[in-house]
Amino acid sequence: MEFYMKLPRNKKEFTLFMMVISIISVNIIAPLISCFEVGFRMDVWEEALKIIPFIWVTVIALVLITYKPAGWMTGKIIEKDDSFAAHMVVNILCNVLLMSIFLTVIGPWIGNRQVSMEPMVLFFYKWPRNFAISLAVEALIAQPIARLVMLKLHQLKDRRLEVDNS
Repeated sequence: MEFYMKLPRNKKEFTLFMMVISIISVNIIAPLISCFEVGFRMDVWEEALKIIPFIWVTVIALVLITYKPAGWMTGKIIEKDDSFAAHMVVNILCNVLLMSIFLTVIGPWIGNRQVSMEPMVLFFYKWPRNFAISLAVEALIAQPIARLVMLKLHQLKDRRLEVDNS
């Protein structure tokens, strides 16, 4: 029942779900990582906010690219009859793993407005921190809020359907 009520049922709902998650994630993760990189100062936060639209477009593209591989990975780890919570945790873990790998390299390119080898050279120093921040934000903030939005949307739709059928 939780799968039916807390996850998207169609493409329109998937779009809403993805928008909620990506907007929350990008607005928290990008400034946090930028501040860890350069320092927790207001000017750093302001600069991070300026690049958020570019990061957001990249995140949407990467979500669409990594959606099936992350689903495949999740299917290899989890059984169909495992709990909803188990499915969510493993799916978040797989999605964050793939997204953080790409964004640890692409994010600095966007933020610095130049393509360089530096993010690849420093990858194994920076990726664990980026992964941990992203995992925490996704698992504790973005995904729960998006699932709550889906639950409320489905409850509203179901109530409307009951009223229409009465």
